[in-house]
Amino acid sequence: MDIRGFCQCWKWQVVCSFLLCSWGWVSGQLRYSIVEESEPGTLVGNVAQDLGIRRAEISQRRIHLRSEKYQKYFSVNPANGGLVVKDRIDRESLCGSSPSCLLQIEVVAENPVELYSLEIEILDINDNSPTFSSDDRTIKITELLTSPGARFALEIAKDLDVGVNGVSQYTLNTNPYFSLSVKSRKDGTLIPQLILEKVLDREEKQEHNLILTAIDGGEPARSGTCRITIVVLDINDNPPVFNQSVYKISIRENLPLRTVILTLNATDQDDGANGEIQFSFDDHTYESAKRLFALNEQNGEIYINGLVDYEESNFYELSIKAEDKGFPLLEGNCIVHVDVEDVNDNPPEIIFSTVNNNIAENAPSGHIVGFINVRDKDSGRNGEIKLDLSPNVPFRIRSHQNRYALVTDGNLDREETPQYTIELTAADLGSPPLYSKTSVTLSVSDINDNAPLFTQSTYNAFIKENTDPGTLLCTVSATDLDEGVNSDLVYSIVESQIDGSSVSSYVYIHSSDGNIYAQRSFDYEQIQVLHITIKVEDSGSPHLSSTVPVFIFILDTNDNPPSLLYPEHSEDLIVQEKIPKSTSAGYLVTKLSAVDLDSGHNAWLVFTLVDPINYSSFQVSKHTGEVRTVRGLQESENMEQQLVISISDQGNPPLSTTVTVLVSIADEVIVERPKSGDFLTNSKPPSDMTLYLIISLVAISLVSLVTFMILLVRCLRKDTYDYSSSCCFLGGSQSKAYTDQYQPALYLNTDGTLKYMEVRMVPPGSQGQSYQTNLPPAPELQDFSIVQPLEFPKLQDLVQDVSAEGNCSNDPGNVSESYFH
Repeated sequence: MDIRGFCQCWKWQVVCSFLLCSWGWVSGQLRYSIVEESEPGTLVGNVAQDLGIRRAEISQRRIHLRSEKYQKYFSVNPANGGLVVKDRIDRESLCGSSPSCLLQIEVVAENPVELYSLEIEILDINDNSPTFSSDDRTIKITELLTSPGARFALEIAKDLDVGVNGVSQYTLNTNPYFSLSVKSRKDGTLIPQLILEKVLDREEKQEHNLILTAIDGGEPARSGTCRITIVVLDINDNPPVFNQSVYKISIRENLPLRTVILTLNATDQDDGANGEIQFSFDDHTYESAKRLFALNEQNGEIYINGLVDYEESNFYELSIKAEDKGFPLLEGNCIVHVDVEDVNDNPPEIIFSTVNNNIAENAPSGHIVGFINVRDKDSGRNGEIKLDLSPNVPFRIRSHQNRYALVTDGNLDREETPQYTIELTAADLGSPPLYSKTSVTLSVSDINDNAPLFTQSTYNAFIKENTDPGTLLCTVSATDLDEGVNSDLVYSIVESQIDGSSVSSYVYIHSSDGNIYAQRSFDYEQIQVLHITIKVEDSGSPHLSSTVPVFIFILDTNDNPPSLLYPEHSEDLIVQEKIPKSTSAGYLVTKLSAVDLDSGHNAWLVFTLVDPINYSSFQVSKHTGEVRTVRGLQESENMEQQLVISISDQGNPPLSTTVTVLVSIADEVIVERPKSGDFLTNSKPPSDMTLYLIISLVAISLVSLVTFMILLVRCLRKDTYDYSSSCCFLGGSQSKAYTDQYQPALYLNTDGTLKYMEVRMVPPGSQGQSYQTNLPPAPELQDFSIVQPLEFPKLQDLVQDVSAEGNCSNDPGNVSESYFH
């Protein structure tokens, strides 16, 4: 460590030293001095200036202090970097009677993070007076036998101040028999002793009263007194004598209790009670030493009486006196020096302090999570420490000169691991080594890095037509791997147009639970499939979202009865037809053509003759609606027959329409049914009829072309809808099936004009169904109108394909009933 400068700041000195590290940390040591009891706000020194931080960078570097014990006494001015006193400082409460009082504090500068060691020396002022443990002391001295020059130990005054402010001298009031002698220990402690100047005579004076005064060296000086009473005793003229005046021993710390460490030896030349010796500690032995060591007053053995800890003190001085049992008591004195040797009995201590309790999951590698302080109270190799981290965690320890920081060492993902428990292990280098462990729990805070996802790629809903508004159609559901506000989801419908109306006029979605409700009653004959797009968005910042297509299939119900198209009929569905008497079996009386606006089974029509027993001469084709004679007519038959025919669909329940056909039997009716070839070669329809046919063919061609183009575009847009392959299937392979099912046939009048055109669609299976377009006879062409065939929806394959991806139908059973027949 290089010393770069020596700074003078008023009466405090600062010693600054710095060491730059290759990876950007700075290790340095600052040292300031400040007197105790300084007023709050007193400047100790300028940390920023002494660290070489420019004034413009002070606010950015955010200099602050870190210390568990001493941070409350000081603070750093964020404006100028000055270190000032924050609270009252009492040196005696912080450091006791230690001659040196150094407070260890760490200075942290950020942007980049740098650590410095700061030592603040607390200087003593003379704010405590010397005191004696007792204001009165009695000393007994034997007359005559105590020779001048005899010395008597006096109590040492205690002063909480240190250095020059401690006890610097003792004085004794003037007395012809006594004087004062003051000796100094190695540690500078003054030891007062009372010296007898001349022989005492009890008969002359039994007591002598002295005042011992202890004076410190402060300015102004402070003092304390103790009254000493000298009692003159009679004849025991030989005190005990130790074989050594000073004993020196060494012991290891943590010795077992009652272990004998030394046996003292003292003798007394007197006989009897005057020669019996008792050992004890004198007043010069500290109370702390008396708690750790005990003395057998009979045999002089000193043994362990408490836990001797090297880290608390490595040296003790015991002052021992030996007293006889004579009258007066005589005593001898010796000193025992005890040196304590260190053993590896303290495991390392680990203190972890976090910079932030939560770590953002997008924190970069090398981000500082917290600081680690390790220390060992032992000395030498017993106090050297090695720090390790639990494996397989995205963190590592960055260290420099017993300073450690926990930093990130990889990518964090809260969705994978929301919390880490890290075990720190510190081991010293003693023999055997001692270990300590601590667990650190770190939480990873969430960021909005996951978009919500629907549980299905598509949703299908099925609803019957004519269902009341407000019916629940479907429920969409999405999940978000994030937490908190980042996972609060809001559902909405992507705005679009359906037949010129906003999609919100058809359906509504609850923003919180994803329930989709009908806004209106649907009509299958108007619309069969609704395609809407649902959007889900989280509440994080920035918002993340995703969409899903929802197909709502309208299911047909049997809500339309069959309606009669041909032949002409009155409002009460009465048809009049004429046939000749000479008709034979199989004669075509008329052909009923009807249509049902529903679809599927609901539109499959069946023609039946009501009460066929009474009309045995006629029959009705179940599927074509042709009314034919069963046999030739007889002379006895009524000239007018009334046939009641029911036209019913296959819905559940079925709906029907009743038609009355009035058949008049005439002598002769000219009816001719030319063949197709005759129609093509010989018929000459009026020009307006030809025009109608041309217009019809052109219209059908245009509709077919537009339909083909729409199907082609939808097939090409495969990335838009999941069911596009089904659309191509319907437009491709099924188009031929529809062509094969439609079988056109032309029927002419006797004059060669078109009577009606039949387009028959034969469904798969044994049953058939006809959709007929009928033309009236030529005289009634002015009332002619072209009826366009209704669309025949065939959604079986479409629904099967879409259902494979997702189905949220409220009543799936209705799908098979309405679509799959």
